[in-house]
Amino acid sequence: MASALETLCGQAYGAKQYRMLGVYLQRSWIVLTICSVFLVPLFIFTAPLLKALGQEDKIAESKNMIIAYMAAFSLVFHVSLSWLLTMKYKFGILGAMASAILAYWIPNIGQLGFVMCGGCRDTWKGFSTLAYKDLWPVIKLSLSSGAMLCLELWYNTVLVLLTGNMENAEVSIDALAICLNINGWEMMISLGFLAAASVRVSNELGRGSARSVKFSIVMLVLTSFTIGFVLFVFFLFLRGRLAYIFTKNDEVANAVADLSPLLAISILLNSIQPVLSGVAVGAGWQSTVAYVNIISYYLVGIPVGVALAYFLSMQVKGVWLGMLFGTFVQTVVLIIITCKTDWDKQVRWILLFSINS
Repeated sequence: MASALETLCGQAYGAKQYRMLGVYLQRSWIVLTICSVFLVPLFIFTAPLLKALGQEDKIAESKNMIIAYMAAFSLVFHVSLSWLLTMKYKFGILGAMASAILAYWIPNIGQLGFVMCGGCRDTWKGFSTLAYKDLWPVIKLSLSSGAMLCLELWYNTVLVLLTGNMENAEVSIDALAICLNINGWEMMISLGFLAAASVRVSNELGRGSARSVKFSIVMLVLTSFTIGFVLFVFFLFLRGRLAYIFTKNDEVANAVADLSPLLAISILLNSIQPVLSGVAVGAGWQSTVAYVNIISYYLVGIPVGVALAYFLSMQVKGVWLGMLFGTFVQTVVLIIITCKTDWDKQVRWILLFSINS
C-alpha cells in the first residue's frame, strides 16, 4: 500500500510541488497505521490458517544512498544478532525472529530521522493538518497499490501451498524454495528497475513531458532485458549446481536441476514485467494492474498449474509452468497497455490532478 507514495510523491516532485511530499507522507502514515492494526490477527493465526488449507504441521509451522547505508547497517546488525541469539544463546527460531524484527526497524527509524531532522528541507515542513484532508484519494490509491503488489506476492505463496499437498512434499518444497530464492536474488535487480521506472515516469508526467516518459520506458526495458538475458544464459548453464549452496541433499539438487530451465525462463520474463509494473505505479494505474494480476495469475496461471501438476502428473514442474504461463500473460497485457497509452493525454490528466490538489 505504501507504493501509492511512489505515484503521488513522484508526480508532485515532477510538478515542483515539493511541500506536498511531506503531506502525502503523513496521509500515508494515517492510512497504513489503521490497516496494520486490522492485519495483526492474520499474523497471529497464520499457522491455524495454513493447517486449514491442508498443510502438514511440520511445513505449516516452519518460519521461513541513505537507504543503502541504513540497509547495509541493518544487514550487519541482523547477521551479528542472529548469530548471537541462535548460535551462542540457543534461542532458535525465536532468536532469529527477534533479530529480524529489530533489523527491520533500523531502516525505518533511520529514514524517519533523516526526513525529520533536516535531510529533506524542501519537502518536510513539519506535521500539518493538511494530512487529514482529502484522505479518500490516498486510501483508494493505497488499496489499489496493496492489491496490485499483494496479488503478485501471494501468487508465489499459493504455488508453495500447492506444492505442499504433493507427494514427497518436503523435497518438492525444498526444490521450489531454492528456485524461488535464486529467482528472488535476480528480482532485486528487476525491483531496482521497477523503482527507477516508477520514479522516472512519475517525475516526467508531473513535469509534463510525454516524450521523456516514452524514452525512459524504452531505455529501462531494454537495459533490464539485456541484464536478464545474460542471467538467463548463466542460470541455464549452471542448472542444478547452484542448489548445493542451499543443500547437501542430492535428491533436492536433482529436483532443482529439473526446474532450472523453467527458472531461467522466469528470470528472462522478470527482466521485463517488473519494469512495466514500475511504469504502472508511476502512472497511477495500480487498480488496472490489480485486475490484470487477478486474471493472469489467478484465472490463468494457478488453474493451469493445478491442471499440469495434478491431472497430468507433472508435479512441481507443472506448478512452475503454470506460474510461468500466468506471468507471460501478465507481461503481454502490460506491454499492450503501455504501448496503447496516449501519454500526451496522460500528461494533461496528471497536470489537472496536480492543480486540483
